[in-house]
Amino acid sequence: MINQANTAFMLIATSLVMLMTPGLAFFYGGLVGRKNVLTIMFHSFLSMSVTTVIWFAVGYSLCFSGGEGAIIGNLNQAFLIGVSPGDIMQGVHIPLLVFIAYQMMFAIITPALITGAFANRVRFGAFLAFLVVWLLFVYFPLVHMVWGGGLLAQMGILDFAGGIVVHASAGMAALASVIFVGKRKVLNLPHNLPLVAIGTGLLWFGWYGFNAGSELQVNSITALAFLNTDIAASFAAFVWLIIDWARHKKAKFLGLLTGAVAGLATITPAAGFVTTSSSVIIGCLAGGICYLAVEMKNRFQWDDALDVWGVHGVGGILGTILLGVFATTAVNSAGADGLLLGGGMFFIKQTIVVLAVGAYAFFFSYLALKVINVFIKVKVSEEDEKEGLDQALHGETAYEEGVM
Repeated sequence: MINQANTAFMLIATSLVMLMTPGLAFFYGGLVGRKNVLTIMFHSFLSMSVTTVIWFAVGYSLCFSGGEGAIIGNLNQAFLIGVSPGDIMQGVHIPLLVFIAYQMMFAIITPALITGAFANRVRFGAFLAFLVVWLLFVYFPLVHMVWGGGLLAQMGILDFAGGIVVHASAGMAALASVIFVGKRKVLNLPHNLPLVAIGTGLLWFGWYGFNAGSELQVNSITALAFLNTDIAASFAAFVWLIIDWARHKKAKFLGLLTGAVAGLATITPAAGFVTTSSSVIIGCLAGGICYLAVEMKNRFQWDDALDVWGVHGVGGILGTILLGVFATTAVNSAGADGLLLGGGMFFIKQTIVVLAVGAYAFFFSYLALKVINVFIKVKVSEEDEKEGLDQALHGETAYEEGVM
């Protein structure tokens, strides 16, 4: 029997996660120069279309079939031999189609995150090929292993809403793409901070569906994940702001916005498994450590244009490790006890797995770009970069001549 309240909630959560991808487009669009804003936004909207096609054709089946039964990691249940996704959906009394749609929105935004790293440098056809290959060989296998009853689920690995599956994998793929395509010839500053603010607001708003919705029903854990999401984002934003203010003697709006996204990424794997007090610590660490990661990126001169590795990659890895520290069955009996409560082995497993996943995503992404480059030149020419990719690749412009 369908639970109408749970179903309505999950349809709203699905819509919120869908809204995150246009939010990401606005966020990235404001961060690039005015001659490249359409191109970077195009990538996000392209993922909405192409990923849906692939998800419909093979994606869902690859993620949630073929294992020994299935665990929907989002539901935070123990591994159950012989239980299908459909059976678990009956447990929360929502249609299986709602779950299929909800998971599809995660698949859409994950490769879109990567695009901020190689902004202004990659040809459209090469990105399209990379999008398809990356979904098939990185994202779908990870979903199956963590949320679909595969190897990592059987090991007891936890990832409430995508620290491993989404942020660590996308962030490390972003770093690989930066190293492969090299530096930009034409550096440009963010051209529209109000656009970045709109994007941040949409991402923050959508993240409640991302995290709270990952319980797949309405209960106390749903509320916990919702509150933890806001707490971590807020503390991370404030910490980032204070560090930036102390270093540059001016309070930077962009720093506040970037810190919020770092906090959101970092709390994602732990949102339904830790206390609100722990989410404060996680948020503070996210603001400080992700800030240091961006500074390290600058020191090594990695041209990660929009700090995807420092914010999402480091945030996802950090959040997964901190889940291994702060997790407690006192707030979620389907979770685990972390290092502080005697769960040393759980902490070790979380740490090893997220580092291994990051390494796989990095090396596969680099190899994929190298192979694609044999057939489709990945990097744009210096002339196209100087002209701006909106005009050079797509024959379109975001603004009339002379208008900012």
